[in-house]
Amino acid sequence: MRYALLVYAEPGIGEGLSEAEREEVYAEFAALVDDPRCVADAQLQPVEAATSVRVAGGRTLITDGPFADTKEVLGGFCLVEAADLDEALELASRIPATRFGCTVEVRPVVQR
Repeated sequence: MRYALLVYAEPGIGEGLSEAEREEVYAEFAALVDDPRCVADAQLQPVEAATSVRVAGGRTLITDGPFADTKEVLGGFCLVEAADLDEALELASRIPATRFGCTVEVRPVVQR
């Protein structure tokens, strides 16, 4: 079954890391995305680059910025193929951002 691992973080969470810590985090992410169970991954641009689209009353409304103003924002995702939820949770726990107070939401993907 496929699971989306959605990484939520406070903007700028990694700014306080040293260069060595940053390289270690990137190496851990690289190891995760090199795992054959990782189907796809992406890091998102900062939330300031977002544009939101809504349709209300037949009119399309386009606004700069994210849909909601929140403390944590969606910073990236991994799409994984796992035997079950436990395996997906194990993969999610390998995301280094979890050690810095970030949240990884694990959500089953609808099969089509």
